Amino acid sequence: MALLKRLAEGDRPAVTFTLDGQPASGLLGDTLLTAVLTSSEHLRGSDFSAQPRAGFCLMGACQDCWVRLGDGRRVRACSTLLEPGQHITREPGRSV
Repeated sequence: MALLKRLAEGDRPAVTFTLDGQPASGLLGDTLLTAVLTSSEHLRGSDFSAQPRAGFCLMGACQDCWVRLGDGRRVRACSTLLEPGQHITREPGRSV
């Protein structure tokens, strides 16, 4: 189940992407954070406990929303725009 539910702006074109190898979709103009959280229940695992995280500051300052793209780049989900066909892999976090 998705963590966020979209209440407005549903008239933008749909953009498909893959999330951890599974098909997902967002809307044109979404950040990766918005696209992931409207498709899933969490953004990534905590670096300290592997518990689910959903981002923190939402403006690119806190280091809590890193995801990996298909080309290997690690980017902040809150400040990176979704592009058609992107492959996004969530960081699983670490168990202590």
